[in-house]
Amino acid sequence: MTDQPVGRTAGQTHATAYDEATRDRLAADAAAIAARYPQQRSALLPLLHLVQAEDGYVSPRGITFAAETLGLTTAEVSAVATFYTQYKRHPNGTYTVGVCTTALCAIMGGDAIWEELVEHLGIGNDQTTDDGAITLERVECNAACDYAPVVMVNWEFFDNQTPDSAVALTDDLRAGKPVKPSRGANTVVTFKDMSRVLAGFSDGRADEGGDAGAATLAGLQVAHENGWTAAPYGDEGTK
Repeated sequence: MTDQPVGRTAGQTHATAYDEATRDRLAADAAAIAARYPQQRSALLPLLHLVQAEDGYVSPRGITFAAETLGLTTAEVSAVATFYTQYKRHPNGTYTVGVCTTALCAIMGGDAIWEELVEHLGIGNDQTTDDGAITLERVECNAACDYAPVVMVNWEFFDNQTPDSAVALTDDLRAGKPVKPSRGANTVVTFKDMSRVLAGFSDGRADEGGDAGAATLAGLQVAHENGWTAAPYGDEGTK
């Protein structure tokens, strides 16, 4: 087992083109995406998510489709796709399980969660279980320090995790059981479905979940109790 990204396995091939019906459907979605931007090439990031929604990763045929749609070269598209880790260059699992191991999460137990999942799932960073259910990622900050340690499943938050709860979470995902995020949306969708959301197409879950939790608002509560206010900004303090 290695923590290095895994590419194609021996004998694995990539489809080289979309069939006509699929290409027509993607072209209609791509046109809707491009229409949001004053310059067509600005649509590349969401278009790559659209490709992932179709193929489960940024495939060679997806790169060609994006390049032809936006008038770019495949090299230009590949340069962007390889820069951002959210774009996958080999088939992703149904669920991306991201474990934050940056400073605060690490000292609160993130490293222990990571080590437990690596052992339990038998895979390393950016690798996928044999059943295709889970791709494991070591994440550099989930932007949720107030609920450390945090695990994300397809970018939905699971707060205050422990090694045991993280193992149970992955077992439920592999068993096809529904799981409920700690906040935000009430459900977890597949990697392909979430990729379509990131491409800019609503799945109707945006208004699910409650407001910010107590941990997020703790500092604001202390400020209110002590009558603290923000320092003047810019020239506000000189008037």
